Amino acid sequence: MLSRAGNWLIAVGAVAIFVAISFLPAALGKHGDENLLPVGACLLSLGALIAAFGTYLKARAVQAKIPSRMSAQEAKNAGRRMRGGCELCHGDVPVIHCKVHQLHLCAACLAQHYDFRSCAYVPSTRRPTNNSGKAMAARSRA
Repeated sequence: MLSRAGNWLIAVGAVAIFVAISFLPAALGKHGDENLLPVGACLLSLGALIAAFGTYLKARAVQAKIPSRMSAQEAKNAGRRMRGGCELCHGDVPVIHCKVHQLHLCAACLAQHYDFRSCAYVPSTRRPTNNSGKAMAARSRA
C-alpha cells in the first residue's frame, strides 16, 4: 500500500517539476512575465517535496518488509543486563578500556569519565556474553 502511494507521489512530483521548468521560458523570455518566475520556483520546490515524500514512503514500505535480525533468544534477553558489558552502567557494549582505572566503558559512560591528563585509553577487547555462569564453569572444566 505504501509503495503504491509512493509511486504515485513520485509521479505527481515529477509532473510538477516538469510544469515548473516549462514556466522558465515564459518568465525569462524577451517579452516574459516576471510574475511567473516565483510561481515556477514555488511549483518546482513543491514538486521536489512531493517526490521526496513519495521516496520516503517507498523506503518505509521496504523497511517494513525486512524481517528483524534479532533471534527469539535475543528478543527475550533484550531487557536484561548483559554480562561483560560496561562496568559503570552495566548496560551497553564496552568500546574502550581505561588502563589507569581498569574500567571497560561504553560510549555514553566514556563521555562522563574522560580525562586526558590522567587516563590512558585502549580499545576494549571485551565482548558481551549472555552465557550463564554454570555454562562457563562447565567449559573451563572440560
